[in-house]
Amino acid sequence: MRQDAIGAWTPPQTGKQGAQPVYADLAIETARTFRLLFRLPLRQTEGLLSSIVTLMGLSLPCPDHTTLLRRQPTVAMRQQVERAPQRPLALIVDSSGLQVCGQGEWHTQKHGEETHKRWKKLHIGVDAQGHIVASAVTESHAQDPAHVPELLSHIEQEIDRFIGDGMYDKDPVYAAGAQHAPGARVIIPPRKDAVLSPTGTISPTQRDQHLLAIERAGRCTWKRTSGYDAQSHAEHVFSRCRRTFGGGWTGEAGGVPGAGSLARTLLNRMRELGRPQSYPVS
Repeated sequence: MRQDAIGAWTPPQTGKQGAQPVYADLAIETARTFRLLFRLPLRQTEGLLSSIVTLMGLSLPCPDHTTLLRRQPTVAMRQQVERAPQRPLALIVDSSGLQVCGQGEWHTQKHGEETHKRWKKLHIGVDAQGHIVASAVTESHAQDPAHVPELLSHIEQEIDRFIGDGMYDKDPVYAAGAQHAPGARVIIPPRKDAVLSPTGTISPTQRDQHLLAIERAGRCTWKRTSGYDAQSHAEHVFSRCRRTFGGGWTGEAGGVPGAGSLARTLLNRMRELGRPQSYPVS
């Protein structure tokens, strides 16, 4: 643990009357990180953090489970500083459902309550190397195209390609891409029953151009030549997400603000740690 993190573990005294805060947001964020990464309940998170601090020989206070339950909805998650790309960004968007696990079967048998599966939807935007550059967590009934502007609002780099699956074949998605990055290529496979726009033969839009290319060469050839195959990078990210965090988030984790940002930070960090550093040799 870095020295600056140790110094920021406890907040400065406010000088106001009443009880003073004992744990800074950094301590709560660290506990939330362990909880999400190792899929732990609150009490086990408290014990793990306390054991780690003891093994490191540090005299730092560790938040108890009731403090974590009370503080985690109010802690503002720190945003990761994204690396600046050396070339225009290829933004690949996708979404997937995540189950929010509840009290479990024991709670149902003891209190006789019916279990209701709760779902959240995780929307992500990744680059061509699989680095997550934007994320959002919404309710399960949220439509994917409606959250494209929110994902684009997190992108400050230049975008030259916007890639999505057939779910994003909507006029608002094309409009949002053109508004955020004029001149960017929007690569979305049209529906099988799609038709040309009224001006498709005179002044074809990007969607019209995709339809004409599919009519000439076929859908499989279009996917290969247009660059749509890069959509697999987003699917690989969801595969890593499920292998790391499981098929859902335990307890309140899925409903707490910042859960998607925390998962994004963890996945990007683990990817950077496991990525080999290549350099030319003479």
